Amino acid sequence: MINKNFSTYLFFALAIILGLHSFDINAQQSSNASSSSENNNLAPTRKYKKARALQSSTAKKMAKVYEALENVDEKGEPAPDMDVVYSILNELRNNKDDLKSYDRSVMWNAWAYVYFSDGDYVRAMTAYKNLINEPEVTIGLRVSALLSLGQLYLVQEDYKSGIDYILQWMREVETVTAQSWSLLGQAYFQTGEYRKSLSSIEKAITLAEEEGYKPRENWYVIMAANIGELKNEIGEKESLLRQIDIYEILVNLYPKKTYFIQLGGSYGQLGRERDYMITLKAAYAKDFLDKESEYLALAQLLLLNKNPYWAAEVLIAGQNKMITIIDEDTDKEKIVPVVKKTEKNLKLLADSWRMAQEIDKAIPVLEESAKLSKDGESFVLLGNLYLSEDKLEQAVSSIKKGLAKGKIKNLSQVYLTLGQAYFELQQFDEAKKNFRIAARDEKKNIKKQANNWIRYTENEEIRVKNLALRRDFIQNSSST
Repeated sequence: MINKNFSTYLFFALAIILGLHSFDINAQQSSNASSSSENNNLAPTRKYKKARALQSSTAKKMAKVYEALENVDEKGEPAPDMDVVYSILNELRNNKDDLKSYDRSVMWNAWAYVYFSDGDYVRAMTAYKNLINEPEVTIGLRVSALLSLGQLYLVQEDYKSGIDYILQWMREVETVTAQSWSLLGQAYFQTGEYRKSLSSIEKAITLAEEEGYKPRENWYVIMAANIGELKNEIGEKESLLRQIDIYEILVNLYPKKTYFIQLGGSYGQLGRERDYMITLKAAYAKDFLDKESEYLALAQLLLLNKNPYWAAEVLIAGQNKMITIIDEDTDKEKIVPVVKKTEKNLKLLADSWRMAQEIDKAIPVLEESAKLSKDGESFVLLGNLYLSEDKLEQAVSSIKKGLAKGKIKNLSQVYLTLGQAYFELQQFDEAKKNFRIAARDEKKNIKKQANNWIRYTENEEIRVKNLALRRDFIQNSSST
């Protein structure tokens, strides 16, 4: 089908027909001759004019073709009369030997447009080649056909031929735009010629900046990809540093999640954890993060950089953020939190609150984690928190639950802590029993601490008994 941009094409076509002046120009001599060294196969050997005039009979027929293509329906929508178009163009093609060379070039241009609009790229390419081979084709038609051929070859994934035609086009036009350099750069990338691709994209970006507009997003993406492909040549560190420069531009000009993640990951690979944290935090502030691993990475980086309160806030935000996933068992959609309440995640949250000195917030989270745990470590840690808050009964209960679950690493230290809790409760027999278990440890420092606690407990037990006896004596004396 004919697209809505045809009015632009019509204006260009009529401009060719109505051209009033012409002058010769050597198509090989151009301000872009520097780009011609890579390919000379298509270099023209004749001179082309900038404008010519159609024969009167051909001009009338082509005007009817353009009018039929420009036809619209009652709603103003494009409704080209293709019967008229094909009838006239077939007539011209059948009598092409009677036409002047320039007239044939205009006809081939119209055929190329029709074929292209119908998605028949192979025939469109043939028509463009016929146009190029006409000795009296104008510069405008020729260079337009060269570029179109280059683009069509790229669409067909024949990148080598596409590059050849684009380079030929560059040699024959007076000005190569940033868009054209980017097209060449993308083609080179597809052929694995990463240095040429990088050079072309850099030219595109430089020209765009000189022309006063923002370079396209995908130019920077291809540039970063080229540098990544060249890392074995330029070195991994240099590659990362150059990619960081590009991603920093992308997050400012085109702020998308993927660029923040790539930038942060590059910082991480260079060991720049603080920069990695700042980047992820910026992505978090823009609500870009939507994976558990991203929230956990940010929380851990915040902890590493001594920001435990922020780490806890990030984890809670991840627990509250809901996403839709497909259940693997039922193939149905379900809504789940980004950060799941697993033992590991809850323990990380509890550690964050604890490091932020928010013990009241850490305790209930650690209680959840301990219930999910397959070992007793979380219960022991919970017992230590209770002990630090002088919640002695809860401390004893939690530590005993931890011992019951087992799989505890520093077992003697746990018995030592449990003994201290019993000591504070003045349950001296239980305290000494646990201190004696701890004293069996082979480590001298643990054994020494445990024995010191045993002696201290025995002395304290005597002191408490003496105080009780004195209190009883005083009470008895006052009552007589």
